[in-house]
Amino acid sequence: MSDEKKNQERLAFIRHSVSHVMAQAVTRLFPGTKVAIGPSIENGFYYDFQFPPSADGKAPLVEEDLPAIEAEMKRIIDSKQDFVQIELSRDETLKRFADEPFKTELINELPADTPIIIYENRDAGGAIQWADLCRGPHVANTREINSAAFKLMSIAGAYWRGDENRPMLTRIYGTAWETPKDLKAYLSFLEEVEKRDHRRLGKELDLYSIHEEAGAGLIYWHPNGGRMRVAIENFWRTLHYRNGYEILYTPHIGKSWLWETSGHLGYYKGNMYSPMEIDNQDYIIKPMNCPFHIMIYKNKGRSYRDLPLRWAELGTVYRYERSGVLHGLLRVRGFTQDDAHIFCTPDQIEGEIREVLRFSLHLWKVFGFKDIKAYLATKPADSVGEQSRWDTALESLRKAITAEGLDYEMDEGGGAFYGPKIDLKIKDALGREWQMTTIQFDFNEPERFDMTFVDADGQHKRPYMVHRALLGSLERFFGVLIEHFGGAFPAWIAPEQVAVIPVAEGFNEYAKKITAELKARDLRVTAELDDGRLNAKIRECQNRKIPYMLVVGQREADEGTVSIRLRDGRQLPAMKIAEFADYAINKVNTQDLEL
Repeated sequence: MSDEKKNQERLAFIRHSVSHVMAQAVTRLFPGTKVAIGPSIENGFYYDFQFPPSADGKAPLVEEDLPAIEAEMKRIIDSKQDFVQIELSRDETLKRFADEPFKTELINELPADTPIIIYENRDAGGAIQWADLCRGPHVANTREINSAAFKLMSIAGAYWRGDENRPMLTRIYGTAWETPKDLKAYLSFLEEVEKRDHRRLGKELDLYSIHEEAGAGLIYWHPNGGRMRVAIENFWRTLHYRNGYEILYTPHIGKSWLWETSGHLGYYKGNMYSPMEIDNQDYIIKPMNCPFHIMIYKNKGRSYRDLPLRWAELGTVYRYERSGVLHGLLRVRGFTQDDAHIFCTPDQIEGEIREVLRFSLHLWKVFGFKDIKAYLATKPADSVGEQSRWDTALESLRKAITAEGLDYEMDEGGGAFYGPKIDLKIKDALGREWQMTTIQFDFNEPERFDMTFVDADGQHKRPYMVHRALLGSLERFFGVLIEHFGGAFPAWIAPEQVAVIPVAEGFNEYAKKITAELKARDLRVTAELDDGRLNAKIRECQNRKIPYMLVVGQREADEGTVSIRLRDGRQLPAMKIAEFADYAINKVNTQDLEL
């Protein structure tokens, strides 16, 4: 085991142990509280509780209670309690947890003859202070927990077992580390995450909004966000045409038999919106584009000479997500897929996948993402198709990854029901990993839709089909992009590229002249003509994260130049208007990440 994995394992032990300490503290401070589950998670832990109703009808636990719980946790840690593992029979365990309804439910689901593991917290004298159902592992003693290296972070609601029909519990989140230095570094990281939160920046930069009263999980793109989306989509289309793709547009609804035939209705019905009846037929708002692309394929006979066909679509789809998991742009109910399907012969498949990988890596680097890793997902338990076909497809994907020199890990059982896949995960400016690109093999739909092509030998054969999304969805990609750049976008996608700022009202006409000339060169320009003070105007433009601020006064008007300030406070040499236009347009056309 590598040192990194050992450290991660050690942290998981600590965090799981701290979660038990927290539960012990909560039940001491709030008698009558019922305990649910409390695992370690990435960067921390949580525990779910059901608190007794408060006498005044107020929330039984609020954020202001967390310091008191932390103080009690430190007292427990300082008492140097042992974590002791014991085994009990089902009947013994049920008797011991008779007053804990959530534990009782979990126990009753286990086979009657299964020994049940419990961890007890015992003080120095051996007396049991607290106990919980748990497989472990834990640290041996609370002395291994640094009482200055944990913090309770927040409170949230959580349905028992994620079921909206079950009791709503109170979840307390915390973080724990080996040393106070590690905790401080993590809290500083969270501060930076908060500064870059796409929901906050989306509002501050006037990029998009969500209106719960009009429909949860649906995105309203504002003019600033719309300008960015147009720039991204235009670039996307240009690259696709250069890489041999054709662009499709397909309907937003279709008869339910499309998804019955594809198999999606049987596997993903819970994420599809209910059908509507039209002309005595059930129609479904589309959750994915692939059956429509197949319809176009089947519109006429295909020869091996026609293949490969590379068809792409920015297709808006709708999928039901529970309200509790919706999250800004990152988890929505309506989104536009950066979607494509490739239909090819078996001999072409490996080369096509390699081309998709090359395309994807190029695209991510243009947007400033260079730390990319591949994950090769294998057959899940619930799947279709012969094992031999899965093995062949998986090997094709593996060869393509290897040929492109990508690091990869296996994602056992992570494939779709209809084929193995490659997922590409990128790391953003804060080192967070995001799963974005998917290259999905499919030998299910060609069979179900009876897709064929005539091969060189005159025989009808099945084409191979690849589902491919590079950016994933525009909404989620936009959220990641906002956080990666902290809202300070490269000039080529910035909603406002240039602000022209006259030093006084007398130079407004010159500012208007500059603005008109730059707009004529297709730059996105605003003229700051209000009567505010110069420094206030500059500060406002910096807050809007505009890449270039052109400050103009008497000298600039006399010489036909502009003084150039960058949003980070740096200055460029003064330039003629046309010279600056050429400079900025070059930055835009080359997708330069620097100003």
